[in-house]
Amino acid sequence: MDDQTTQLLSVRNLKTHFYMDEGTVKAVDGVSFEVYQGQVVGIVGESGCGKSVTVRSILRIVDKPGRIIEGEILFRPRNQRSVPGVNEVIDLVKLAPSGKEMRAIRGAEIALIPQEPMAAFSPVYTVGDQLIEAILLHQPVSKREARQLAIEMFHKVGISMPEQRIEAYSWELSGGLRQRAIIAMALSCNPRLLIADEPTTAIDVTTQAQVLDLLRALQAQNNTAIIFITHDLGVIAQMADYVVVMYLGRVMETGPVDDIFHAPKHPYTRALLQSIPSAQSTPRVKLPTITGSIPHPFNRPPGCPFHPRCSDFMADVCDRQTPSLQPVGDRQQVSCFLYHGVEDNS
Repeated sequence: MDDQTTQLLSVRNLKTHFYMDEGTVKAVDGVSFEVYQGQVVGIVGESGCGKSVTVRSILRIVDKPGRIIEGEILFRPRNQRSVPGVNEVIDLVKLAPSGKEMRAIRGAEIALIPQEPMAAFSPVYTVGDQLIEAILLHQPVSKREARQLAIEMFHKVGISMPEQRIEAYSWELSGGLRQRAIIAMALSCNPRLLIADEPTTAIDVTTQAQVLDLLRALQAQNNTAIIFITHDLGVIAQMADYVVVMYLGRVMETGPVDDIFHAPKHPYTRALLQSIPSAQSTPRVKLPTITGSIPHPFNRPPGCPFHPRCSDFMADVCDRQTPSLQPVGDRQQVSCFLYHGVEDNS
């Protein structure tokens, strides 16, 4: 029986680098986390910290010249028939990105809600045609049945007049309707894992709340696991069960959402939380900000990547060695020398 004790995905020491003429960009540099059935895992961090490249690595759609150079992405598919000739747990890194096995997983088992739905839909085909094509690709149904399923999915995600809207082009729909249509496409094959890459960035606050409520309702109804990527900690508080905090391609801290918000351990996590307004904030007082900015990807600092901006920086420690992700307490993991001490490399 599927529940939050069934491990669906395990990312282990994932490294995805981009080899360019100017140098090497370590977009993902040793990321590890797990996702369980029915769980919502929020990946949070500033823009440029590697969140999107991490999930594109899971889907094996990293753009060139990027490639996975190390690590494992272990995934448990729904059944063996969907991915013929493989064992119960698959290492997605070992599959060819355009091969039969990976294409059987992408869309049917792991689906993506991209950042910008306008770019995700082709402007020369109706949204209905594109949804029907996705259903026909992954399900043994006729075109008429696929069309009916598409209409049902439009209705399920709250699109009014689905019979008419299915004939519309993406540029004829509002931002909120496009967002719902791309959610319908992602959920059309009932995936085990849904990846939502900043799905509320391009829509207004009212529509954002509706989309988040919709995702939560559909997730509860289908027991779908979700990886939710955002830089908005308010969204993480509303959506996530478990949080992964990233900075410059590395995991700084992981833990249940309540622990991360009420007992943050890493200086970066604390700084992120202090920089958001709350009902208890003093009026007309500037919010704290994180000193400095994310370093240029070609000029990564040695040691802990956050040390140039860290208020707890320890000279000759943080700038010389890179801390590893270690458990702190029963439920959190932190990558910081404040909790683990200096590693002996002698």
